[in-house]
Amino acid sequence: MSLSDDLSDEEVRAAWKKLADEVRTGVLLTLRDGHPFGSHVPYLFGNDWSRVYLHLSRLALHTQHLTADPRVSLFIAEPDKPAKNPLALQRFNLQGDALILSPTDASYESVKQRYVAKFPQSQMMFGFGDFSLWELRMRDAHLVLGFGQAYQAHSSVPEQWRHQKPEKKT
Repeated sequence: MSLSDDLSDEEVRAAWKKLADEVRTGVLLTLRDGHPFGSHVPYLFGNDWSRVYLHLSRLALHTQHLTADPRVSLFIAEPDKPAKNPLALQRFNLQGDALILSPTDASYESVKQRYVAKFPQSQMMFGFGDFSLWELRMRDAHLVLGFGQAYQAHSSVPEQWRHQKPEKKT
């Protein structure tokens, strides 16, 4: 793939879905005293990247941060390997807001079933009173597939990806 190759929306969608399927955890970034705070979390995507679901304990610092300030980012990255150029690793950065998904919400049972299917170990924790299912409502996505292959999207049209081309010097 060269720097001038623009991928189609379908190719970009397939690439982020493949990355999300292969990497089951990401870094949840919350705000702690106005500074970024990262936590490693398992995640589940909704129909597209604009909805992400997490099962979090209210005892965890990141959950306490979300309760105080719902602004959030989720960062997913391809694992580093000795043969890979670390600057060319695929990565997906999402920004939005978080809220608790109420057990009375119409989508709750479906999301819970999908989450447990992906993370069977979580079944027991759904019975714990301090755990809640959180919905991340993402607004913006930034996907890097390698050198010169950065794409951006907005939740108003989540399937449309804009190639982030370097500015030409005049």
